[in-house]
Amino acid sequence: MDSSDRQQHSFETRCVHTGVNKDSSYNSVITPIYPSSTFYWDDLDTTKGYDYTRSGNPTRTGLEENIAALEGGVECRATSTGMSAITTVLHLFQPGDHIIAGDDIYGGTYRLFADIFTKMGIEFSFVKMGDAANVQAAVKPNTKCVWIETPSNPLLNLVDIEAVVAVAKEAGAITVADNTFLSPYLQRPLEMGVDIVVHSTTKYLNGHSDVVGGCVVSKSKEHAERVAFTVNALGLACSPFDAWLVLRGIKTLGPRMEAHQRGAMALAEMLDAHDAVEHVYFPGLPSHPQHELAKKQQSGFGAMMSFDVKGGRPAAEHIFETAKLYSLAESLGGVESLFEYPESMSHASMSLEARRVAGITEKTIRISVGIESPDDIVADMKHALDTIG
Repeated sequence: MDSSDRQQHSFETRCVHTGVNKDSSYNSVITPIYPSSTFYWDDLDTTKGYDYTRSGNPTRTGLEENIAALEGGVECRATSTGMSAITTVLHLFQPGDHIIAGDDIYGGTYRLFADIFTKMGIEFSFVKMGDAANVQAAVKPNTKCVWIETPSNPLLNLVDIEAVVAVAKEAGAITVADNTFLSPYLQRPLEMGVDIVVHSTTKYLNGHSDVVGGCVVSKSKEHAERVAFTVNALGLACSPFDAWLVLRGIKTLGPRMEAHQRGAMALAEMLDAHDAVEHVYFPGLPSHPQHELAKKQQSGFGAMMSFDVKGGRPAAEHIFETAKLYSLAESLGGVESLFEYPESMSHASMSLEARRVAGITEKTIRISVGIESPDDIVADMKHALDTIG
């Protein structure tokens, strides 16, 4: 499918058909895996487009074409993990540059910013990004980037993308959005003015909990060229096998996200009504303070949520021990339901003070709702809540 075809077809069709036809030898309807580390040259000046898999690989190119088409970017680079995608983007900046980010972002991202790149001379400000005025107040003469994570991990706070983009543009800074929680099926930040989108492709894009990967999607050729150079120079590209797995997973992204959302809404409504639950963090509930913003900038509410359970850690431990259809595990976006404890798992790399400032407490449980029957996952969680001592 060429670029003109991509503009004519729906999202679900692009998921299935983009990045497929890489070898006409046998008319494969699925993109082949090219495990070769190297490709021979026709002569000293000519190749067939590939010379070494770190620099480029036909299978990985198929995945990159697919994701770029779904996000609406000019180019995508697929990386070995979500963290390597973020690392790639941070190499666009120099010592002395300043980056504004939310104070409730993913713990691994926070650690990379606060503990690694701070030592390399990049300055970070962590603010409550739900109010664009806080972003405006944090702008400095050396501000070069505003890092957006919406919905945030794990408290599902939303960022008004268009408002923050306006602040960044006025400051002469670029915007980067982590779109992992929603996928391009439910949110497309580039269409709202964002410059670069990152994903952990491990999550919803792959969708089957059997690969780790990441990607960087650029809206401009300038950023795309710099990203491609960095991925190659640092050796951050994903393997052909991993690229093939993610490309396979993307084919069912649309129907999977619909199934995820059905279960998530049913679970959120049960949690919201349960006496053992203190608070539910899910933008799909009308009681969520940013419910209207979610309806404005998203095509759906997704399947990630968190809740605070009354009774703190002992109650949380009871839930983890009692529920049978949820696995106690980090990660998210797979077909199976997972729950985890940010306090000691996904956000343990943040300091206690940083977790409390963000609103993460010993009461907080994060859930990635799978595609199981909504009736079953709701009943299973309700039983765990009903039996808290």
